[in-house]
Amino acid sequence: MTWLSAPAAVPPESTQQAIGYPSLFLLVLFGALVPVIPTGALVSSAAVVAFHQTAPFSLALVFVTASLAAFFGDAALYWLGRRGMDSKNGSRWLAAIRARAPEDRLERAQGKLAEHGVAVLVLSRLVPAGRIPVMLACLLARWPVRRFARGNLPACVAWAVTYQVIGILGGSLFPEPWEGVVAAVALTVVIGLTPGVWRRVRSAQ
Repeated sequence: MTWLSAPAAVPPESTQQAIGYPSLFLLVLFGALVPVIPTGALVSSAAVVAFHQTAPFSLALVFVTASLAAFFGDAALYWLGRRGMDSKNGSRWLAAIRARAPEDRLERAQGKLAEHGVAVLVLSRLVPAGRIPVMLACLLARWPVRRFARGNLPACVAWAVTYQVIGILGGSLFPEPWEGVVAAVALTVVIGLTPGVWRRVRSAQ
């Protein structure tokens, strides 16, 4: 009967980690391919939970998981976009990238990319809604996948660090994990909405 009682001996944190890290990886990966998932809020929420856990390296695992998922998701989307650029009829992935990159933002991204090169990739990951226009600018500039991947790796690392710090701050301010999660999600939502609100205010003046 020992094997029947074994699951009860598994610490709750071990169960959370066994489910949580693969789920975080898949959600961030999917969010990079289809930018409808608030991946920043996911990373911040995972960092809050990890902050309150006693298991060693929880925060480090969140960082590694988020960075790799974002990197592979971006690389896959860029590769699909390159295939669309090279094919006669394009692709739905390329069309989706174009649809999410307004002409004014694309023009600014192309100018910054031509002037600053790889450094723009890092900033594009940190600026809300900045990733897709810069990625499209790289596609139109015919960057090889390897060149894009080399520049995108530090961008994904910086992105993961930024949103993890937001989660750690939320976790340190509140005693209960759920309170920190709410605070981290609220902060990431505010960060995401601020540029759009600022552009509307400027256009209305």
